[in-house]
Amino acid sequence: QGLVRPWLFVGPAMIILTIYLIYPVVETLRLSFLDRSGINFVGLANYQWAFGDREFRNSILNNIIWLAVVPAACTFLGLIIAVLTDKIWWGTIAKSLIFLPLAISFVGASVIWKFIYEYRGDGQTQIGILNAIIQHFGGQPQVWISLPFWNNFFLMIILIWIQTGFAMVILSSALRGIPEETLEAAVIDGANPFQIFWKIMVPQIWGTIAVVWTTITILVLKVFDIVLTMTNGQWNSQVLANLMFDWMFRGGGDFGRGATIAIIIMIAVIPIMVWNIRQANKETGGH
Repeated sequence: QGLVRPWLFVGPAMIILTIYLIYPVVETLRLSFLDRSGINFVGLANYQWAFGDREFRNSILNNIIWLAVVPAACTFLGLIIAVLTDKIWWGTIAKSLIFLPLAISFVGASVIWKFIYEYRGDGQTQIGILNAIIQHFGGQPQVWISLPFWNNFFLMIILIWIQTGFAMVILSSALRGIPEETLEAAVIDGANPFQIFWKIMVPQIWGTIAVVWTTITILVLKVFDIVLTMTNGQWNSQVLANLMFDWMFRGGGDFGRGATIAIIIMIAVIPIMVWNIRQANKETGGH
């Protein structure tokens, strides 16, 4: 009876975990070793194809660009905003406005930015809000989202706009955990605002900064909606998640190759998640 009772509580959760997490992972791994039909075993052929495919390599390059820019930008902007709005009376209002995009779905946010970049979003029409402003001041309109390579940065702005609010809220909470006595002592010792920020605040919340960074990194590896809505993967803007979708549902239903990309994404995410959990445990005093 002593052994049965714990399983009565853990069992339902384990069943749900198996159905919705473990089984899909195992099935995806199995599919990655099969051909287009999902019947014939092909071993590592799909993985060999992936790393030899130009479109796959281009998608990896785009993901690397996103990884290099978005987590750093969101964390930096979130931290700066958290510090600047910490002690001012209108800080709560400012934080609420900056946090607001996080309540919008990625698709909804992408539609908003389509109006800003290019109203019809077809890569040719130059009547977006941004171009209208540029024309008003005598400049030449630009085709923002159909510029190969550079369109990555215009798409990244959308995710940065959304996720900066997340970084700001988490880092604001961490800043409030710094003892006031520590900051007051630094002021008495003659430290200037930058020294207080860089040598006291940042080290005190470094664990939280790392957690925010890695959380956004994982999100970037899975980015899909923004690229699909804004460019549909055109103009060399394809990322791994979109390529996986294309192979599974647009490329004749090649679930083997699609599953291969899914496994590659998962392999990239796992070490980041492990490191993230360790940082979170350090932050909370766990082991």
